[in-house]
Amino acid sequence: MKTYSATPAEIDKKWILIDAEGIVLGRLASIVAMRLRGKHKATFTPSMDMGDNVIIINAEKIQMTGKKREEHFYWHTGYPGGIKSRTKEQILEGKHPERIVTMAVKRMLPGNKLSRVQMTNLRVYAGAEHPHEAQNPDVLDVASMNKKNTRS
Repeated sequence: MKTYSATPAEIDKKWILIDAEGIVLGRLASIVAMRLRGKHKATFTPSMDMGDNVIIINAEKIQMTGKKREEHFYWHTGYPGGIKSRTKEQILEGKHPERIVTMAVKRMLPGNKLSRVQMTNLRVYAGAEHPHEAQNPDVLDVASMNKKNTRS
């Protein structure tokens, strides 16, 4: 039995729309990272960009558990000594609330050249509007995927 390895001609990319309103940040980031890598496909090949194009809307309405909004400080300019501490709450209320989701997804991917290419397939928008209607994205209901099984 031979190992299957996909070629670029065999890759089928879809467009997926995810509404982040009321979704916990870490759960959303792990689902999106899996979709960006293409691990949900039976033809997954680790060395190829197999993932789908993902559109995330309502990033400003993301949920966080515990006290992460108030107590989690981070931000760096990229320059030596460039630490600027801001809470997640300050970033969400600022100009670019979509950066919280983008950074969470980026940190769920492996740190290599391929993941940088896969991050270009992610589009995050703070509000409910997005300019990708022409691609006819399929809606992925992440809220129903994360419901806990409760016993009666």
